[in-house]
Amino acid sequence: MLALLASGSSRSSSNNKLAESENSAQNSNMSWGIELWDQNENLAIHTNRGIDALDKFANFLRDRVAIETEYAGKLRRLVKNYQPKKKEEEDNEFTSVQAFRNLLKEVGDLAGQREVVSESLQLQIIAGVTLLSKTLREDRKKCLSDGATLQQNLTTQLSSLDRAKRNYEKAYRDSEKAVDSYKRADMDLNLSRAEVERYKNVMTAKIQQSDDAKNEYANQLQKTNNLQQQHFSILLPAVLSRLQELDEKRTRGFREFIVGAADVESSVAPIIARCMEGIVKAGESINEKEDTFKVIERYQSGFTPPRDIPFEDLSKCDPDSVQDSHYSNSTSNHLTIRGTMSANKLKKRVGIFNIFGSNKNSLTADGQKEDFSDLPPNQRRKKLQAKIAELTQNIAQETKARDGLMKMKIVYEANSSLGNPMTVEGQLNESEHKLEKLKVDLKKYQGFLEKASQVPTATSSPQATRNQLQNGHRTSRHSNGSADDHHDDGDDQPDDAGSLSSSASPESGLGTSHTSLPGSGQGSANENAIGEDTYYETEVETLNPVGKCRALYPFEASSEGSIPMSEGEELQVIEIDQGDGWTRVRRENNSNGWDEGFVPTSYIECTLYA
Repeated sequence: MLALLASGSSRSSSNNKLAESENSAQNSNMSWGIELWDQNENLAIHTNRGIDALDKFANFLRDRVAIETEYAGKLRRLVKNYQPKKKEEEDNEFTSVQAFRNLLKEVGDLAGQREVVSESLQLQIIAGVTLLSKTLREDRKKCLSDGATLQQNLTTQLSSLDRAKRNYEKAYRDSEKAVDSYKRADMDLNLSRAEVERYKNVMTAKIQQSDDAKNEYANQLQKTNNLQQQHFSILLPAVLSRLQELDEKRTRGFREFIVGAADVESSVAPIIARCMEGIVKAGESINEKEDTFKVIERYQSGFTPPRDIPFEDLSKCDPDSVQDSHYSNSTSNHLTIRGTMSANKLKKRVGIFNIFGSNKNSLTADGQKEDFSDLPPNQRRKKLQAKIAELTQNIAQETKARDGLMKMKIVYEANSSLGNPMTVEGQLNESEHKLEKLKVDLKKYQGFLEKASQVPTATSSPQATRNQLQNGHRTSRHSNGSADDHHDDGDDQPDDAGSLSSSASPESGLGTSHTSLPGSGQGSANENAIGEDTYYETEVETLNPVGKCRALYPFEASSEGSIPMSEGEELQVIEIDQGDGWTRVRRENNSNGWDEGFVPTSYIECTLYA
C-alpha cells in the first residue's frame, strides 16, 4: 500500500511539473502581435499605466528614504541628548551607567545603518527606477509613433482601393447603358447607318473605360490585400512585440527593484543584529552586587559606629542640665543647615576664613584640600592613591619625552646638518623642570598617604552619617577652620585647639587674626606674642559659650585649626556645627588661659543652653 501511495504521489508530482512546463511553454509562445492584433489602443493605455505604476513605486521609495533619513537623524539627536554630562563622569564606574553608555553607542550604530539604507535606496534603487521609467516612456512613444505610421499607410491604401472600386462601378454602369443604347439603335429601322455606328463607337469606348477601371480596381485590391497582410502579420506584430518587450522589461524591473530594496535592508540586518546583541550584552553586564560594592567603596568613611549611649540617672542630675540635654538632643536630630545659619552666613564664614587660610594646604579645583584631609579616612586614602598613580604615570610619560629629546640632541650634535642642538636645549630644560616638579609632588603625596595610613580610624555618629548620605558628599573643613555645607548639630565634636592657641603661623588660619571669627576668643599665647593682651582678654570675656560638651572618645588633632581632647573631658561650645561635621570648642588652659579649636561633632555629646 505504501509503495502504491508513493508511486501515485510521484506520478502526480511528475504530471504537475509537466503541466507547469506546458503552461510556461504556452506562455512563452503568447504574443501581443498575434493575440492582440486589434487591441492597439488598449495596449497603449496599459503600457502607460504600467510606467505610471513604476513612477509611483519610485515616489514611494523617495518617501521611505526621507523617513529613514529623519529616523536616523532623530536617533543621533537622541543619543547626543542622553550622553553623560561631564559632572556625571564620576558615576561611570557603575555597571548600570556603563551599560547605558554602551546602549547609546549601539543605538548610534543603528542610526548609522539606517543612514546606509537611505543612501543605498537613493543611489541604487531610486536612480535605477527613474532611469528605467524615462527609457520606457521614450521607447513607448517611439513604438506608438511607428504603429500610427503603419496604420496611416494601411488607411491610405484602403482609401485608394475604395476609390478604385467606385470608379469601376461607375464605368461598368456606363458601359451597360452604352450597350443597351447600341442594341436599341441597331433594331430601330428609322435610324441611319451612321447614327447606329456612332452608338456602337460610344459602346466600345464605355466598355474600354469599364475594363480599365476594372483593372485599376483589381490592382488596388491586390496592393491593399498585400499591404494588409503584411501589416497584420509582420509590421503591426513587430510594433506590438516591441510594446510587449517594453512592458515585460518594466515588469521585470519592478521585480528586481523590489528585491533590490529588500536586499539593501537585508545587507544591514547582520549589523543591526550585532547591535541588538550588543544591547543585550550591555544589559547582561549590569551587576547589582558589583555596583553595591562600588557604592560602599565610594562613600565608606572608615569610621566605626558609636558606642552605647550611657544611662542618665535623672535623680542625680540638675533639672536645668536635664532640660538642656533634652534641648540638645532635639536640636541634634532636627537642625539642618538652615536651622543653624543661613546659606549667606555660611558663605560669609567661609570667605572670612579663606582670607587667613593656609597656603601650605591649598584647595584643589573641586574645593577639597590638597592632602584631602577634609575627607573620611577611607576616601582620603583612595584619593591619595589615585593621585599618586596619576603622578607616576605622568612621570613615566615625561621621562620618555625627556629621553627622546636627549637622543635628538645627541643626533644633532653628531650631525649638525640634521638640526641645531640648541633648539632642543630649551625643551630639554623645560622637560627636566617638569619632571623634577612631578617627582616633588609624588614625594609629597606619598608622605600624605603615609600619614593618612597612620591616622587611627575614628567613630562617627549616625546623625553625621545621615547628613553625609543626604548631601551626597562629605563637606570639607578648610585648614583655617571654615565649613562648607554639612550640618550635624547634635553630635558636635572638639578639634585641635593647640594649633589655634599656640600657633601664630598662617597655617592655623585663626591664630593670627580675631577678625576671622567675629566675637571669638583666642589663645593667650598668641595674644602675648603680639602684645595686645588687654584687647584679647576683653574679647574673650565678651564671647559667651552657647553650651557645653563632653568628649565621648579621644581625639588626636591631625590638621590645622583642630585641638586634641581626651575621653570624658568637658569643654565649652562656642560655635555649633555649621554643617561640615566640626564644632568649635574652648577649654581652660592653666598655662595659657584658654585653648580654642575644632573637634569632630560625632566625638562629643553637646548640651546647648536654652
